[in-house]
Amino acid sequence: MEILEIINYNVDFKSNILDVSFRLIDDADDTQRTDRIDYSQVEEYGYDLVSQDFDLFDDIDDDEDDYDNDYLDDDVELDEEELISFLNEYYLVNPSSLPKATFF
Repeated sequence: MEILEIINYNVDFKSNILDVSFRLIDDADDTQRTDRIDYSQVEEYGYDLVSQDFDLFDDIDDDEDDYDNDYLDDDVELDEEELISFLNEYYLVNPSSLPKATFF
């Protein structure tokens, strides 16, 4: 069992949920697996999936509260290689949590 590719993902930091669709190496091209994982699991496994944005023209204030609000409201880009690593480890430890493949 190994993740071949991430099809889609979304993180809702307000509800702390990672929605992810992916395909395993052994899955057919017209199938996908979709899961909802509590984002705290990512942190418990020691991963930091949020890509660092080094945009020099970003207008985020230095005030920490304003930064947190801006961070939560914007779409967050995840490091897909780290996401694949996390999912591979997560499903290795929790094989019964691996979702069934469905046609899309």
